[in-house]
Amino acid sequence: MDVWPGEMPPTGPELAWRAADCDGILSLLTERIDATLLDKTPYVLVVSNMATGFDNVDVAAANERNVLATRTPGVLAETTADFAFALILAAARRVVEGDRYTREGSWKTWGPETLLGQDVYGATLGIVGMGGIGMEVAKRAQGFGMRILYSSRRRKKEAEAQTGAKFVPLPRLLAESDIVTLHAPLTNETHQMINAESLGTMKTTAVLVNTARGGLVDQAALYEALRDGIIAYAALDVTDPEPMAPDDPLLALENVIVTPHIASASVATRSRMAMLAAENLVTALRGEVPEHTVNPEITEAWRKRVAASLA
Repeated sequence: MDVWPGEMPPTGPELAWRAADCDGILSLLTERIDATLLDKTPYVLVVSNMATGFDNVDVAAANERNVLATRTPGVLAETTADFAFALILAAARRVVEGDRYTREGSWKTWGPETLLGQDVYGATLGIVGMGGIGMEVAKRAQGFGMRILYSSRRRKKEAEAQTGAKFVPLPRLLAESDIVTLHAPLTNETHQMINAESLGTMKTTAVLVNTARGGLVDQAALYEALRDGIIAYAALDVTDPEPMAPDDPLLALENVIVTPHIASASVATRSRMAMLAAENLVTALRGEVPEHTVNPEITEAWRKRVAASLA
């Protein structure tokens, strides 16, 4: 076993060199698993991605080489939902602005119009992507008496029964929601789904929260929308690219919160993610197909590769 020792991720060539003779790779979302890497690591049978999403893995390239890819869903839904709701509250009630306001010495007296925000209790929440995390956010919204709308690739009747959420088309969700929270996977179809056009349909008092993937949002359009008052506030735990450059225009705005992709960053959850990623890797190297396999369609051909490697 070879464990990368650095805080910064390895470059593509470094990863390829160190994994050249390896049977498996346990990757983070910082690693790009593509054809170039896989061609330089011909013995790799499995890539175990320590993340719910797998947009950093070129699944087509893995399929062509009969490399199994796995992920770690389910173990981070509640923790990420907690953080998403923390951002909802912080953005709507301008918590970070209030902290800065106090630290810089601007708090001179109590004022009836100082840092007025938006109510969360009783507001309309729009959830884009009703997967495991979206479902957990909806459960939390119930405690705040919120009207819950959701948009997803397909209708989720179980979520509706448990939370009272209503399935609506995305344009309606954006137009009617006071708070929009993103939990969709990043695909060719969802890339920059929040853009100048969609932002223009939202309420001027709306809050946008993203704890999914940065590529869901056109950040240049978001900057203009926040600067020009098209929407009121944004809270981002993910950006495109990551990390965000210190001179990014968004960081000059008061009405945006940016955190460094920490929505799942609790001790318990990151430990569960690491353990599941390790279990996925070991299971595959034993010749068994892990439950959380991304590309089960290659199972038959993959088993032949495993058998040949063990022969």
